Amino acid sequence: MGTIIEPLRGVHDIPPSRIAAWQFLERTTREVFAAYGYEEFRVPIIEQTQLFKRSIGDFTDIVEKEMFSFVDQGEDHITLRPEATAGIARAMISNGLLRPGRLRVWCMGPMFRRERPQAGRYRQFHQIDAEAFGFEGPDVDAELILLSARLLRRLGLGGVRLHLNSLGTPESRTVYRQRLIEYFSAYETELDEDSRRRLRANPLRILDSKHPQTQRIAAGAPPLAESLDPESKAHFEALCGHLGAAGIEYHVDQRLVRGLDYYTRTVFEWITDSLGAQSTVCAGGRYDGLVAQLGGPPTPGIGWAMGQERIVLLLEKLGAPIVAEAPQVYVIASGDRAERAAFEITERLRDERPALRVLANLGGGNFKAQFKRADKSGARIALVLGDDELARGAAALKDLRGSGAQEECPLERLGERLGALLQLDMATTGKA
Repeated sequence: MGTIIEPLRGVHDIPPSRIAAWQFLERTTREVFAAYGYEEFRVPIIEQTQLFKRSIGDFTDIVEKEMFSFVDQGEDHITLRPEATAGIARAMISNGLLRPGRLRVWCMGPMFRRERPQAGRYRQFHQIDAEAFGFEGPDVDAELILLSARLLRRLGLGGVRLHLNSLGTPESRTVYRQRLIEYFSAYETELDEDSRRRLRANPLRILDSKHPQTQRIAAGAPPLAESLDPESKAHFEALCGHLGAAGIEYHVDQRLVRGLDYYTRTVFEWITDSLGAQSTVCAGGRYDGLVAQLGGPPTPGIGWAMGQERIVLLLEKLGAPIVAEAPQVYVIASGDRAERAAFEITERLRDERPALRVLANLGGGNFKAQFKRADKSGARIALVLGDDELARGAAALKDLRGSGAQEECPLERLGERLGALLQLDMATTGKA
């Protein structure tokens, strides 16, 4: 027997026992995006490394430390995507989709960052991503935040808080950047190593430092609001007004800067206290200069990303009532003729009623063993085939979850009778 091959550090399997929460999240996501008119978009998992260096920024943690990058056989520099926004913006340009004007899209899938693995943080992780292109006003900022709020509500996740800030335009950030350099330079020897490296290249990232000493120094830094340009102030005030009118509570957080260089004006995070250090479950903001930075026409944009692993952890932690889709019918067959006929009968049932979930017993076994498997499967009804029943052109239907009653049904009426029984079950218990 060979050595067991374990998964790579920081990646994880999702077994069938945990898949119900993932399916619930994905199904609910599709329904909410459809309600807002957002269309699904799919982009590659691998991109040119230069895409992320130009968009995310050379002095971000992602580009400096976390990207999975390599040179392939053709000597192309390739990176597994660490986030979705840059790839979607690139795809908009590559496919000429920005010419008509306004677009609302979303995507879902795996991302990759070489981070230190911990609960809710993996090297391969999954995100839900929403993006809107071509909208300048604060109304789309509000819509995207409202969309994320509705999705969290539909998932049954309370206790999350919305934090907001405005980073202003690149011009106002240049002014603020100089003020930060002057402020932090006085404490340079007391800053952590990463912050000293960023001091003159990207001082806003120092505000986002998790180092305790640096955090204490950053607490006295000049607030960003003092350097905001009038248009950005008006944009942010209008956004807050939209959210207030919609009944969304929020907290203005002057230290919220986000970790990607492409953000402008609005940035936001949904935060929970239920997941320890991994408190952010959804975050995003505006990136009005990103499309032009990647070679496209000047196009405003805004988006957010939601970590699926963290949402699933939250669903499990809060005990959300998620029910796995068990089979509705379990087919039990005993006897040579019955076992052969079971395949034909189960396939015919699936043809007649495509929505019917039918699980066939495989591997033989006596009636007692097969009924045990049927009960363990969670099926509502056992369809029992024996040679004697088949000789009469019938099968037995046994209620496994209710009265336990058993009846005999002609084979040609099985689909009709099962449909009636399961509809009755839906009417009385709310389940199929």
